[in-house]
Formats: sequence, structure tokens, C-alpha cells
Amino acid sequence: QKEDIEVTLLPAGHCPGSVMFLFEGENGTVLYTGDFRLAKGEAARMELLHSGTRVKDIQSVYLDTTFCDPKFYHIPSREECLNGILELVRSWTSLTRHHVVWLNCKAAYGYEYLFINLSEELGIKVHVNKLDMFRNMPEILYHVTTDRHTQIHACRHPRDDDCFRGNRLPCGMTCQNGTPLHIISIKPSTMWFGERIK
Repeated sequence: QKEDIEVTLLPAGHCPGSVMFLFEGENGTVLYTGDFRLAKGEAARMELLHSGTRVKDIQSVYLDTTFCDPKFYHIPSREECLNGILELVRSWTSLTRHHVVWLNCKAAYGYEYLFINLSEELGIKVHVNKLDMFRNMPEILYHVTTDRHTQIHACRHPRDDDCFRGNRLPCGMTCQNGTPLHIISIKPSTMWFGERIK
């Protein structure tokens, strides 16, 4: 017995290249999400989720995501998170050029939105260890740099926390022109919201 099934990949908004799968066949339509991060109204703009003027009739949705748990009932929007980080980074880096921020990013990908927006808003490129990981994402290359002499760092080291405790960045920077750096660390993490009740 055979059945033709049409499979459509939809952007999941989780990290570059992440997708949701829409399966359509004679026995109905199924959406498999995987990890996703869509803002309100974003699904309404996905033409492939629609048939004519209405949303396709989806019989089953498989939410296979880390955050399908009641403790993650409220996760602030990406915009709310960006605005909070932007305000903190702007107030810190405007004190002196020796005030730097380390973005303690645990994963290799998924922070591009943050890097691009911080760079655009503040005019400061984000220091990363290597650029080759972004070679297939040319839109971010203008916003990141391998030059350590910048005020925003997302560089990584196998023991990042040990580096930070010694008041040095994971890339080894401790001062600029003999002046010690004043470093704050920001850990962008959705998990944080699940660990707190409010």
C-alpha cells in the first residue's frame, strides 16, 4: 500500500537553518515543530501554512521542544530580551572604552539575532573566535570580528567561567593600552526563565 506525502520545510526561527516539517497526505496534515521560536503573528505570514485565504487544516501538531513544559509558561519575546540586553550593554559600554561585555553564549549558533542587533544599534562589532562558522550567513559578517579590541565579546574558551573569574575574557584580553578592563558577563539563556516561578 502506497501513499504520496508532500513534505514542506518551514522556518522554525530557532537557529539558522532550523525547520519545522509540514506533512500533507490523503490521511491528513501533520506539523512537527522540533525546537522553534516564532513571534506572535509570524505563523500568519507563512504562506505555505495557508490554503487560499485560510490556514490549512492541521489534524496533529507534534511539539517536540525543550520548552513544552508548564514551567516555561512565560518566556519573554525576543524583542523584550533584546531591549533589556541592549539597555544594559549601552549603559556599560558608554562609561569608558575599557568597559567591555562578554556574552557567555553556550551554543555555537543561535545568537546571530543578538549579535546583529547589538552591532547595528551600538555601532560595535562583536568579537568571535572564528569567522568561518558564519561563511554561509553573509548577513552577519559585517557585525562580527576577530579583532579583540572591541567592547562586545562572544569569544569562547573550553573553561569560559574560569577565565571570567580572573577578570579576563576567554580570548585572553585583560587590558587595553595598560588599562585593566572592566568586564560584565551576560548569559543569554531561555532556561533561566524555567528555573524561576515568576
